[in-house]
Amino acid sequence: MSWASDGPRPEREKRKAAPPVTVDGLTVAYGGAPPILENINLTIEAGEIFGILGSSGSGKSSLLRHLIGLAPPRKGRIKLFGRDLWADGGRRLGECRRLFGMMYQAGALFGSLTLMENVALPLREFTRLSPGSVRAAARLKLALVGLAGFEHHLPAHISGGMRKRAAIARAMALEPGLIFLDEPSAGLDPITSAELDRLIVTLARNLGIAFGVVTHELNSVMSIVDRAILLDRASRGIVAEGRPPELARRIEPPFVAAFFNRRPLEHH
Repeated sequence: MSWASDGPRPEREKRKAAPPVTVDGLTVAYGGAPPILENINLTIEAGEIFGILGSSGSGKSSLLRHLIGLAPPRKGRIKLFGRDLWADGGRRLGECRRLFGMMYQAGALFGSLTLMENVALPLREFTRLSPGSVRAAARLKLALVGLAGFEHHLPAHISGGMRKRAAIARAMALEPGLIFLDEPSAGLDPITSAELDRLIVTLARNLGIAFGVVTHELNSVMSIVDRAILLDRASRGIVAEGRPPELARRIEPPFVAAFFNRRPLEHH
């Protein structure tokens, strides 16, 4: 097998052994404003479904923006598979972004393209595959998310749950070991949400994909998330980390118990 297009084999093996995400001492802030998050440390392991939780305004979306390289950290480091996103002044940022897939809350599919064309787009942009191989790969990814037979449908002609599945298929196009999901269950009915949860677990377990899931849907969190962090706006950081069932049984700090048990926070 030739490694000419992918770089030296030793570097590739080293990257494979590194965790999909490592964050050390991250401070999130914009311009001269006070920090939104301070001293964030986290690791997402291979094949893990990792939840990023918090109330409105806690910094979930800002943390995700930094994890996918849309904003530089004020302090700290973010590594994907051992590669620092902002090393060399961010000159290798585009290369690092190919290491993960992204599913946005509304799917963000191109409305004028069929599902196959949407999934094929990254393959056409970033690989040297022949047109036939691109179509075959796109068809396979759609089948993996339960959309075999819908290749030639436009996004407007399928349901919201199917659009989210198609967005996951597109996120899988370049076969990354890491996919970020932004509020995957938002706008879905309970049955469709449960079906999407089951798909995420299947992909994580069968393909070894790590998922970073930003969500506030507790049913999904308790069903599929292996480990989670809980962000708190007042603390500007992580107030709890662990398996969701264990977090739900905590008494202290009060915010953690209130969040996981859907209770108003008592103020004294």
